[in-house]
Amino acid sequence: FNASNSTATFAGFSLKGYNELLNDETAINALFNTLKLAGLNTVISTVLGTTAAVGIFGMRNKWFKTGILTITNIPMMNPDIVTGVSLMLLFAFVGRLLGLVDSLGFSTMLIAHVTFSLPYVVLNVLPKLQQTDPSLAEAAQDLGSTPVQAFFKIIIPSISSGILSGALMAFTLSIDDFVISLFVAGPDSTTLPLYIYGLVKRGLSPEINALST
Repeated sequence: FNASNSTATFAGFSLKGYNELLNDETAINALFNTLKLAGLNTVISTVLGTTAAVGIFGMRNKWFKTGILTITNIPMMNPDIVTGVSLMLLFAFVGRLLGLVDSLGFSTMLIAHVTFSLPYVVLNVLPKLQQTDPSLAEAAQDLGSTPVQAFFKIIIPSISSGILSGALMAFTLSIDDFVISLFVAGPDSTTLPLYIYGLVKRGLSPEINALST
């Protein structure tokens, strides 16, 4: 709310920073891209992560199960810059094979965000599956439910808190991500973290403060 462009000196109350922000089409587009990306990432990661957790939980071979869990956790253990560079090179290679002029864009950002969000969903859902009594689903099938009906009416409600926490993690990680997005974003797929980084490089302004609020 500072009327001055300086963050060190208060020169009076003003809303000019918010006015500049609302009239900045690039900032509005960045906000829209961020929310759209986070929303799609949350839905896809939650569905795939929950399905993967159920599949991993049902595995009987201990060594194979451990191996799959290790592979699943690789995106979470990797430094962001390693993941970002690796995905950028992969997308560039695939784009060249397909003859694309510009292989980076919103779709590549979505794939990257799903990649690093997926392990967090799996790790939130798996403990809930381990806490669920398997005899409940078996009892439902004894009473006439099909395996699919027992899954959606018994298992899903039992693990709903894990699914919700995984979805919230995926949403938060997507909004927060900067490093990976920096490598896989296209010219028309700027997100808020990338936009703020660009503003900060040019110097602090009241618009940045308003946007942060």
